[in-house]
Amino acid sequence: MKYTEMNQEQLQRELQELQEEYAEIQTQKLKLDMSRGKPEASQADLSLEMLQGFSKREDLFSEEGLDCANYGVLDGLPEAKRFVADVMDCDPKQVSIWENSSLMIMYSLISMGYIKGVLGEEPWCRQEGLKFLCPVPGYDRHFAITEHFGFEMISIPMNENGPDMDLVEQYVRDPAVKGIWCVPLYSNPGGVCYSDETVRRMASLKPAAPDFRIYWDNAYCVHHLYPDHPAVLLDILKECRKNGNENMVYELFSTSKITIAGAGMAALITSEENLADIRKQASVMTVGFEKLNQLRHVRFLKDKKTLEAHMAKHAAILRPKFEAVLDTLEKELGGLGIACWTKPRGGYFISLDTLEGCARRVVELCREAGVVLTPAGSTYPYKRDPKDTNIRIAPTYPSPENLMKACRVLTVCVRLASVEKLLK
Repeated sequence: MKYTEMNQEQLQRELQELQEEYAEIQTQKLKLDMSRGKPEASQADLSLEMLQGFSKREDLFSEEGLDCANYGVLDGLPEAKRFVADVMDCDPKQVSIWENSSLMIMYSLISMGYIKGVLGEEPWCRQEGLKFLCPVPGYDRHFAITEHFGFEMISIPMNENGPDMDLVEQYVRDPAVKGIWCVPLYSNPGGVCYSDETVRRMASLKPAAPDFRIYWDNAYCVHHLYPDHPAVLLDILKECRKNGNENMVYELFSTSKITIAGAGMAALITSEENLADIRKQASVMTVGFEKLNQLRHVRFLKDKKTLEAHMAKHAAILRPKFEAVLDTLEKELGGLGIACWTKPRGGYFISLDTLEGCARRVVELCREAGVVLTPAGSTYPYKRDPKDTNIRIAPTYPSPENLMKACRVLTVCVRLASVEKLLK
């Protein structure tokens, strides 16, 4: 029976039962963490072989004979660029290899635009009323960057095809709008794959600001939970080129969750004109990023085919976790009319929506029961979810045993918060 169809007496009985169950959970003194999308230890173990690659001096040289234990090569080894180009189906001339994190690249790009400007345009620090488009629910670290630089962040609702493109097309008519954050494949946290139509409309935008950029954070482009039936994303760089918008997109790629988190290899893929401008600014920051890391990644992952085989091993670890969470949500919450959730086929998250006004209470109850979740509101700019409904679930880090314990706590807390809300 749906909770929303219960009378006050039925809800009171349900509340008492849930309070007793919650009290029993608290006696277990759990300490479980589902707050961030971190790989578990067995995933890092898949790449331990990569760390054994340098045992003698000659191991330190690139294919072209460059000593990778010394300075030089600003934007990446040629073999690293070729590897990324193979995976991302682009020209190596469009690739620049940076450090371990695509997040660092995105911060640097915003910082460069703010301090020096984009392709000769007026630096953002000299412009007023800067705005940025933020698909919601979305990635909290994206929003943290634009908040840090003082942008007014405008929420763009997500649907099953990606961001609401009618709104995007409307907002880019404003020259103060300088960009949009996008996680186009298995979006964070909803697991949405942008449709072909969405990608085409994004690539054909005619923004009023010449320094408007699409920040295409393709973090999960190879993170398929079902490798035999992967989601397919249209190539935005090719679509932008068709529309004369080659400079409009910055695409990001990283191996942070492919090899070892925090020790991956990140890349920027964009037009050659963009790269030339960025290279000038990056040359002030560094004489070259860490090349030994690039070398060991290329030697370990080799090419797209080898990478796909490697990612199938990740999927074998993660798929049962996602399926266990989804099965538990359906078993414990299905049919009650108090929650809905996404069923992603890749990526690192599940998005859960509660009754309006309940998300913060659910997270609070979970915390008091020993389960840490991403703070409610984090998937919205300024950490303000206007309806207080969205919770990001990260199933990847806990062991299977701890994950099931955490899921039980979560579903009890959703039910308890819902009954409390309905009784009010």
